[in-house]
Amino acid sequence: METKWIYNNVDKNQSDTKSINEISLKFNLSKIVATLLANRGIKTIEQAELFLNPSLSNLRDPFLLQDMQKAVERLWTAIKNKEKILIFGDFDADGVTSTSILVDFLNHIDANVSWYIPHRIKEGYGMHKPHIDMAVKQDIDLIVTVDCGSSSYEACESAKTEDIDVIITDHHEITNPMPSCIAIINPKREDCFSGLSHLAGVGVAFYLLLALRKHLRTKDFWVQIEEPNLLDYCDLVALGTIGDMVPLIEENRILSIHGLKVLQKGKRIGLKTLIDVSRIRLDNMDSDDIGFRLIPRINAAGRLSHARICVNHLTSKERVSSIKTSALLNDLNQKRQKIEHEIVNDINNKIENNKNLLDKKILILWDKNWNSSVLGIAASRLVKKYSKPVILISTLNDPFVGSCRSITSINIHNALSKHSHLLEKFGGHSMAAGVTVKKDNIEKFAASMEHYIDSNFSLTDFKKSLRIELEISLAEITFELAKEISKLRPFGTDNLEPLFSCKNVGVLSSIIIGTNHRKMILIDASKNIENNNSIKNGIEALQFNIQDVESLPLFYKKIAFKIKENKFQKNSPQIIIEDI
Repeated sequence: METKWIYNNVDKNQSDTKSINEISLKFNLSKIVATLLANRGIKTIEQAELFLNPSLSNLRDPFLLQDMQKAVERLWTAIKNKEKILIFGDFDADGVTSTSILVDFLNHIDANVSWYIPHRIKEGYGMHKPHIDMAVKQDIDLIVTVDCGSSSYEACESAKTEDIDVIITDHHEITNPMPSCIAIINPKREDCFSGLSHLAGVGVAFYLLLALRKHLRTKDFWVQIEEPNLLDYCDLVALGTIGDMVPLIEENRILSIHGLKVLQKGKRIGLKTLIDVSRIRLDNMDSDDIGFRLIPRINAAGRLSHARICVNHLTSKERVSSIKTSALLNDLNQKRQKIEHEIVNDINNKIENNKNLLDKKILILWDKNWNSSVLGIAASRLVKKYSKPVILISTLNDPFVGSCRSITSINIHNALSKHSHLLEKFGGHSMAAGVTVKKDNIEKFAASMEHYIDSNFSLTDFKKSLRIELEISLAEITFELAKEISKLRPFGTDNLEPLFSCKNVGVLSSIIIGTNHRKMILIDASKNIENNNSIKNGIEALQFNIQDVESLPLFYKKIAFKIKENKFQKNSPQIIIEDI
């Protein structure tokens, strides 16, 4: 499918040009980066200050979140009376980091706390009645969920009959009626006007800690125990936030940037040993390292073993065991990559043998040989390749379990809600969700979903596009520009890494690395070769996953690319080609 390039026009507006010039002068930025800020709606000195120098003092008041006061008052009672508190989390990076920060904090204040992470395959997502039965056996008085709980209706009712109080902290979509419990802290509640709906689960858990610490001050609690610096928890908050692909704006940006600085200090033993095994250098570590190296290793535990490994690891104070666990997580990630690769290859073969599958606007496939724990990652790869929603389901055990991934124009959670009568359960976000469906309903579900997507979305909703922020020349790509662009990190949802375009590009030299990646030195082909200074200072470029390594062009009429600091060549830029 051909990709349409869409160009931003911000620099053509007279008032925007004025603000670009002012921001460029005030913050000593190039016009290029000042334009990138304007593209993000940052057009005043005040807005630029908040974005470029985010301060923890700009975090919203945690008590703006609905039910926060109820939650901290109940927690204070539990802490004061030494009641048994159970932190109930989720098995992904967001869930294990949420669990870890609450457990760390409550252990610090000598609360009577334990924690539990369900097994992804055996128990599935969320808190259910059997978990309440477990809590009864452990004499639990209070359960605090993190990154889950918004759909735990039966579990909350069961807890009520057993005289166990429940506080839900979550950020997933929530419907009415809500579960009946002491407090539901979820910024996606219809009656929550905090403006914090962008938070990840770990962000909501962190806000609970902010509020609880403040509440404990009013009780003169910190006279006897040293008050913790919650900045020290921001490394885990950044990890969970970046790992959950929530909008990296406002509070998420503030917490991620400060968390990255904490990470770079290497103080948390579990993270430092994981950073080492991931071959990340602390001095030039960035959000890409978190998203592409740390998060997959953390998530691998929940996918192929048990996520409780990660909570123990992230809260560990013992270096030797931490080194061993990091090695284990690395091995699990390698196994996960192999399994994922096999599933994607299997699906591509199915499509190759039945091209009619691509005629539908949604790709729904199932197989008993697929490991359900990695289907989400496989689905993400297929979405990127085919530009349509993908639902992959493992039929090994009835009911069947699957993962859904979508494109920006289609809210997959809303689509699933239209078919809830055919599902055992579902949950997630607009772009990603999980489903459980019985064997007898899978054909009906697939047919109904296909009809719904076909009826409600036009072909334009599936059009592949790239948003190009600026067209520049190769001569403008410098190490200084790459460093300035890094000031806009972390990149992610709602703060996408900027894409640039360039015309008339020549290939001075090139080699194939790995099996199908091309490394090149590029020059400006529009200039006379004899007077072309760019030959001496050609730009290093990488193009990944080339389809035909036998036919390699020596000239590109235009390229779309990202600009990065070259981590392997000091003081040099590098570009990553996204489209040609």
